[in-house]
Amino acid sequence: MAGKASAFITGGSSGIGLELAKTLAARGHPIAIFSRDTGRLQDAAHALKTDFPDLLITAYPVDVSDRIGVGKATANAIAEHGNPGWAIANAGIAEPGEFLHQDIARFEAQMNTNYMGALYFAKAVAPAMTDAGGHLIFVASGAAFFGIYGYSAYAPPKFAMRGLAEVLRVELAPYDISVTLAFPPDTDTPQLDYESRFKPEITKAITAGGGKWQAADVARRIVSCAQSGRFAVTPGLQMRALLILHSLFAPLLRLWQGWLVKRHNR
Repeated sequence: MAGKASAFITGGSSGIGLELAKTLAARGHPIAIFSRDTGRLQDAAHALKTDFPDLLITAYPVDVSDRIGVGKATANAIAEHGNPGWAIANAGIAEPGEFLHQDIARFEAQMNTNYMGALYFAKAVAPAMTDAGGHLIFVASGAAFFGIYGYSAYAPPKFAMRGLAEVLRVELAPYDISVTLAFPPDTDTPQLDYESRFKPEITKAITAGGGKWQAADVARRIVSCAQSGRFAVTPGLQMRALLILHSLFAPLLRLWQGWLVKRHNR
């Protein structure tokens, strides 16, 4: 295809995903967004087409936890756009809760969406990127660094995503596919609002005080760092410190969390 290669983005109907689409569209990349929320997806596609009328903008309703569905949606996108130059596994859900009380279905849902969904997407797009190379990006979380009270269903998929990205960084390098792993801080998105409804009080205390980033700022940082070939994207001082020092911080953070739990249960 003439012009710049397209960007495929899961979870592209809102939040960081939509801002990633806007950021890359502003740089001239045609956009394919994927989301399970059909109404929000169509609204996002309409907004992108309005802002970028000269670009090919397409939308594909799909639940990323559906392997067959992801394969079909990705194949349809490739048929319309050609092979992507950017592929961003951004779709995710977060439902905190205490391990003893949270239903096992919530564990399965978060593993299937947050890890398996990213895996299915990467498996679908990577072969199409091996000829010309490109950028493969995984959007993780600070929960991928260490265990946080209330995130027993959310953190393991993000740990797994981190492991996948680290392996693919090595395996895909000979094909000129640059792999980037983003660790966004708390970001002002509909997903964060949804997540906040489920946080146990102890989790709220642990995660308080970190501030809240704007999705557009996070998206620009991810794209800029990926374009420069960086593997880890850590917006903000807190995420940068965790990236460098999480092995040293982890014992102290466990002690602090233990103190908070004891204080809460008095």
